Amino acid sequence: MKQWWLIISLIGLSVLVSCQDTDEYSTDPRENFEALWKILDENYCFFDYKQVDWDEVHDRYSAQLTDTMNQFALFDLMAEMLAELKDGHTNLYSSFDVARYWEWYQAYPPNFYDDLNELYLGKDYKIAGGLKYKKMHNDQIGYIRYASFSSGIGETNLDYVLYYFKDCKALIIDVRDNGGGTLTYSDRFASRFTQEQVLKGYIQHKTGKGHQDFSEPYPVYLEPTAYICWLRPVVVLTNRYCYSAANDFVQTMRIFPQVTVMGDKTGGGSGLPLNSELPNGWQVRFSACPMFDPDKNLTEFGIDPDIHVEITEEDLARGVDTIIESAILYLQGIIDKNE
Repeated sequence: MKQWWLIISLIGLSVLVSCQDTDEYSTDPRENFEALWKILDENYCFFDYKQVDWDEVHDRYSAQLTDTMNQFALFDLMAEMLAELKDGHTNLYSSFDVARYWEWYQAYPPNFYDDLNELYLGKDYKIAGGLKYKKMHNDQIGYIRYASFSSGIGETNLDYVLYYFKDCKALIIDVRDNGGGTLTYSDRFASRFTQEQVLKGYIQHKTGKGHQDFSEPYPVYLEPTAYICWLRPVVVLTNRYCYSAANDFVQTMRIFPQVTVMGDKTGGGSGLPLNSELPNGWQVRFSACPMFDPDKNLTEFGIDPDIHVEITEEDLARGVDTIIESAILYLQGIIDKNE
């Protein structure tokens, strides 16, 4: 097995990542198991932070291997090994299944319901790119629903949306159940809430095969928009399923003085994921580059809201989104104070 080096450009940085390539296709269970373990051993970025003894994990799962193990049993065994990392960015892909770790959000209350959200959006909302938006509360508060950072938004989309809210006095941005997507859209949206360059955090990349072999943290900056900017009060609504690029968006937005985060703790996912391949052609994705907040803290396990609010069973039964209603009440207090 030979190695190759992949250089990618990330937010102005060159990230050097060791990946595996194979000279020959092989379905041998042990060869594929060892390849998977080694790829993670040399490139995964959160072993020490999560206090994972990867050598112990290897020995425990290796003992369960057999030379006659079929591909389905092998896949399940390796999926269980990857789950030891407790990482929603770490997946194993085959032609018949995808291994994923979902426990990072399953123990939390939903705090978002599609049917309930539709009651608030109604049928008169507007759509711009990946955004749904409308005016609420006697047209004093704008509401934006962004369900996935995989859904594109352009600068023109954002200009139209913010101009539509020009007479509103506050804004609600709802990213609950946003499982992530493209960091470009996260930054593009967040740049609309500052008029100056801000330090949004730091990033590191691997410099060697050891678990602690990382570069010094590189600063990552958010540039202000050259288009319409919003500096009035904002509440960002979150729940546990805000992950990856959505987690990054919340991390950036909470830097701004006019922004309050409300709802439940986000899901985290602060490791930049990269891909590699096993001898049998299966793909593995894993967190390779840790990303930090401006205080150099990891948000891999999520971000606590400024104001914690949950949707109660009673309010759900009455068709009330407690989190939206709390945001409206909070913003109305600010509006009254400013008048």
